[in-house]
Amino acid sequence: MGIKGFACSIALLGLISSFPAHAGKANDTLVYASDSEPENISPYHNDLREGVILGRLIWDNLIYRDPSNGEYKPMLASSWKQVDDTTIDFELRKGVKFHNGDAFTADDVVFTLNYVVSPEAKVVTVQNVDWIKSAEKTGDYSVRLYLKKPFPPALEYLSNAVPMFPKQYFEKVGLAEFSRKPVGTGPYKATSVVAGEGVTMEINKDYFPDSPQGKPHIGHLKFRVIPDAETRLAELMTDGVDWTWRVTSDQAVDLRGMPNLTVTSGETMRIGFLILDARGTSTENSPMKNLKVRQAINHAINRNALATQMVGGEAKPLQVACYPGQFGCDTTAATVYDYDPAKAKALLAEAGYPNGFETEIFAYRDRDYVEAIIGNLRAVGINAKLRYLKYAALRDQQRGGKVPMSFQAWGSFSILDTSASAGTWFKGNPDDNIKDPQVQSWLQTADNALDPQLRKDNYRKALQRISEQAYWAPLFNYSMNYAYTSELAFTSYPDELPRFVQSSWK
Repeated sequence: MGIKGFACSIALLGLISSFPAHAGKANDTLVYASDSEPENISPYHNDLREGVILGRLIWDNLIYRDPSNGEYKPMLASSWKQVDDTTIDFELRKGVKFHNGDAFTADDVVFTLNYVVSPEAKVVTVQNVDWIKSAEKTGDYSVRLYLKKPFPPALEYLSNAVPMFPKQYFEKVGLAEFSRKPVGTGPYKATSVVAGEGVTMEINKDYFPDSPQGKPHIGHLKFRVIPDAETRLAELMTDGVDWTWRVTSDQAVDLRGMPNLTVTSGETMRIGFLILDARGTSTENSPMKNLKVRQAINHAINRNALATQMVGGEAKPLQVACYPGQFGCDTTAATVYDYDPAKAKALLAEAGYPNGFETEIFAYRDRDYVEAIIGNLRAVGINAKLRYLKYAALRDQQRGGKVPMSFQAWGSFSILDTSASAGTWFKGNPDDNIKDPQVQSWLQTADNALDPQLRKDNYRKALQRISEQAYWAPLFNYSMNYAYTSELAFTSYPDELPRFVQSSWK
């Protein structure tokens, strides 16, 4: 969409917008917009990137990983000690308060860690916590954490995906009320959560001064849900929004010419891929059960064009089921499926589908990318009909084995370990539609081995089989285009976490 498209959207805003423009430096209110919203604001009960961002603003972890150098620093924990292969002791920071005024103590940590591994918690991304056995209080400000098995990336997970909840408040109100009126220790506290609209936050004036991420500079944040890309950009141009992302390459070119806006881009950890129904659970006699069909799909897709022409920026074609910067992500383990429509057609003929077949492709985001993939598939005879759903609905269908093929994106919760990518989708967790016992075994060994080389060797074996069997069609790693008001000082990082806590007005 060019400037003319923006102009049309701007004209419509005057007629349809019910959200007045209150963004900007003058109101000390940073309004940021995205196209999706988590079904539950609790960090343990959604796995959408927008939920991850809110989680970092409202809650804190025990440990902080410095995005500039990867160093682990004390956050809610003031120190920690590895007692043995499956035991970690934590000393906790004193003087920290939750947003409702309750003091943060060992009781909250023990409650959180034991709750998230209990059946009643129903954590969405189980693998983020299923390495935890239990926790016990060893003092008012000290906790002992027990692991089920040795788990070398424990600190990485504790710094990214295990925020601390307030025991007393959570037990009083329950999960449903907690998601509507969340309470954490984070730099911002939520003042309003409205489904379909977004979340309003204000600065936590009592945020502990020694936080490694620093105290926030901006007084108010508003997360707005604006599904339509044209409307988001029109709002940005008319000062209804200060910051947005997932700006397409052509839109970024247009926006760079506007003096009041800044456009930046950079590589991210997020990968895009197709999940193929290799077990054939979606339909009777599903073509996806045939290896040659899955290989044909891999050869049919022009990864280079998707990465360079559609995604743009720092995006690169991908052949492996992980982000290349993660520990254990050996890109040389992958079978290389070159873009070769003729070979794809030949494989389909060998599989018994000389005239191709009809199927469905599910997606929840990046419709233009999916439509390009549909075009690639149609060129070799596969007529894929798009089923475009909200993420939670797609996830439930996928986990129920009802999806023949889906376009997915995964940012690994910003965890720099292959356990958070391939491990999420192939280790027997709820998102594992393949359920290959050999792959599961290799991944389990890799996750729990103390020897780094043994971990790498087993990740390589798993990634090699995933690729050989074409369980997925890995596509690209994302490059993100950000567009925001020139009044805002903002720095992006590859882990795809916009750190509004560190942002400020110029």
